[in-house]
Amino acid sequence: MNQDLSIVSLILNASWVVQFVVALLIGISIASWAAIFRKVAALKKVQKLTDDFDREFWSGTSLNDLFAGAAQNAKHSGPMERIFASGMREYQKLRERRIADAGTLLDGARRAMRASYQRELDAIEINLSFLATVGSVSPYVGLFGTVWGIMHAFTGLAALEQVTLATVAPGIAEALVATAIGLFAAIPAVVAYNRFAHDIDRIANRLETFIEEFSNILQRNLGAQSPSGY
Repeated sequence: MNQDLSIVSLILNASWVVQFVVALLIGISIASWAAIFRKVAALKKVQKLTDDFDREFWSGTSLNDLFAGAAQNAKHSGPMERIFASGMREYQKLRERRIADAGTLLDGARRAMRASYQRELDAIEINLSFLATVGSVSPYVGLFGTVWGIMHAFTGLAALEQVTLATVAPGIAEALVATAIGLFAAIPAVVAYNRFAHDIDRIANRLETFIEEFSNILQRNLGAQSPSGY
């Protein structure tokens, strides 16, 4: 009985619809775990690059030197460094056009940083919607497999004159396997989504704070007529 009611045996003896649902959920689960591992590595890299640039920014290095370093390290820079570079680039372009109005210079730099911030946030949030979809849809896909399996089991029992628990149990068990696998795919995706959403919110707050702090530095420099340093 244990051999007949093993998960593998139940799946192999299930209807083709249940087998398809189980295979689909297993594939979704594998893709979900791959997305989770990639996102963990990506967020760790973002946090490290952000910390590194934040320390360098507040170390006393001039803005021009930081901008030159950001331009040379564009392919390997983090989101905070790219936001800084976009603001400095726009700031310098406006000054090259001999725009002297402090408000225009500051607004241009802020708009450039805001646009870069949105691009960076979109890149950081990639695959997050996939995990949310897996977490919300997988249980229903599994439930569909279960409902179909139960319908198939009862249809087969209709031809029997005497029905006992031993004849009902395998059909019901193989149907419930689909729900179990659906939950197996959904639970890690939901947990990972909530964790990643929390981490991304913290990163977004850090980037927004940096934009405000850098804007204040630019404003002070404009007031002192010394845009190339603190």
